[in-house]
Amino acid sequence: MLSLSKHEGVKTTTNLGNTQMIKAIRFEKTGGPEVLEYKDYDLPAPGPGQVQIRHTAIGVNFIDIYHRSGLYPLPMPSGLGSEAAGVVAALGAGVTGFKIGERVGYCSGAIGSYAEANNVAAEKVVKLPDGVSDEVAAASMLKGMTAQYLLRRIHAVKTGETIVFHSSAGGVGQIACQWAKHLGATVIGSTTSPDKVQLAKDNGCDYVLDTKVPGWEKKVREITGGNGVPVVYDSIGKDTFEASLDCLQVRGLMVSYGNSSGPVTPFPLGILATKGSLMLTRPTLAHFTRTAQELQETADDLFAVLKSGAVKVAINQRVPLKDAAKAQEALAAKKTVGATVLIP
Repeated sequence: MLSLSKHEGVKTTTNLGNTQMIKAIRFEKTGGPEVLEYKDYDLPAPGPGQVQIRHTAIGVNFIDIYHRSGLYPLPMPSGLGSEAAGVVAALGAGVTGFKIGERVGYCSGAIGSYAEANNVAAEKVVKLPDGVSDEVAAASMLKGMTAQYLLRRIHAVKTGETIVFHSSAGGVGQIACQWAKHLGATVIGSTTSPDKVQLAKDNGCDYVLDTKVPGWEKKVREITGGNGVPVVYDSIGKDTFEASLDCLQVRGLMVSYGNSSGPVTPFPLGILATKGSLMLTRPTLAHFTRTAQELQETADDLFAVLKSGAVKVAINQRVPLKDAAKAQEALAAKKTVGATVLIP
């Protein structure tokens, strides 16, 4: 196992021919949290084009639950997780631009972050700046870069606009609503938990609607003087999709980027015409971070608003890596507030 100092992170070694014995969460079949095992794992040396990262903090996201349950299948047996921060422990052949001991992070392109270390393709690794801690990076990269492409590229939010952002008290929502407010928007958020209304307001929402209350979309029309909004960001899916369309102004954009309530029910495309020549997109982060440059630029935009204080990330759950199953149970049961990180 690599020996680590508290801050520098690694022993500077160029012996890349040996595996490293680490602790990791592994699973051999899909199912509930009980399928997750905390066990010894032989991590290979980084291959050509890979960076081996020794983790200091690990992000926990809903997609991890989808992978564990089999909703998004992975080849079995498998590791779990795709987001972590740490330090460069070793470099594979042909890797340039990184050095041993450098602070880095990743949030896509490498399953297996629920572990003490992982090998990640160099083009999926971002450099972490001073002023953004490892824990904040691990808790915010996936959610924050998702917010970045939603607010800055799918639809560039402008000062004076009014937008709808669902699940505004969730992980992506808290970051995105703060960011949208920073950009000068009036933010209409939503939550189905009355006890999270104030949380949503504290994170940038001017209004918070309960989407379990019939007719919530009519309130959006009232708030906007009957005009509707130019964009709705919806990660809920089936339960909110149709009503969300009714929130949009003519030529408005529906951004469906998740399905926490289930997939959207198939519908005739003509509905988009009858409701105002609406536009619809179903984007993913991967398609907005296709190159190393695009990935780093997206991360840097996020890190800038974190460093400025315009966006704050509340890490309210710090869980030992060995208890990853408990962390997932709490997240799935909506018993968490703010971000959760696993600590190796």
